[in-house]
Amino acid sequence: MSRLIHLNGPPGVGKSTLARRYAADHPGVLVLEIDRLRTMVAGWEEDPVDAGHRIRGAALAAMTSYLRQGDDVVVPQLLANPGYVAGFAAAAAEAGATYVHVVLTATPEEIVRRFRSRGEEHPWARHVTKIVEAEGGDAALHEWVRRLESVDAIRLETGDPESTYADLLGLLG
Repeated sequence: MSRLIHLNGPPGVGKSTLARRYAADHPGVLVLEIDRLRTMVAGWEEDPVDAGHRIRGAALAAMTSYLRQGDDVVVPQLLANPGYVAGFAAAAAEAGATYVHVVLTATPEEIVRRFRSRGEEHPWARHVTKIVEAEGGDAALHEWVRRLESVDAIRLETGDPESTYADLLGLLG
C-alpha cells in the first residue's frame, strides 16, 4: 500500500532535507514540494497566498494520482490549519493509501539557529525569510513552534540529519 508521508514543521526544521534523503534511498518516491510549485504560478511574488490556494488543488490531484500508482509521495509542507491537513488525509484515502503525518520538532532556539543558517537557494526560501522578518523575526519562528504543538500527528524530535532519517525510517516501519 502506498503512503502519503507528510513532513510538517516550522521553517528551517529540515522537512525538505529529510524528504530528499528519504527519496534518495527509495527510487520511485515523489517528493512534492508545494512551495516550489507555488513559485511557478505567475504573479506569486505579488500574492503568495493566492498562488498557494491556486496550486493546492493541483498538488492534491498530483499526489492522489501518484499514490494510485502504488508509489509513495513525500510532502515537506508546513501546515497548521486542520482543514489543509484534512485535505491531505482525504487525498490519501481517495487513492487507497495510508496518510502518515509527522511533525518534526526541535526547541525554539534550535529552530531559529537552523533557520538563520540555511541557504536561500530557491525563491520561496528567500520569500519565507521576508515573511518571518515581517512577522517579528525570531519571535515568529517561536510562534510557529507553539502553533504546531496542537497539531495531531506523530512527533519526531530532530537532531543531525542522519539520526533523524534513521528515526523516520523506524517510524515508517
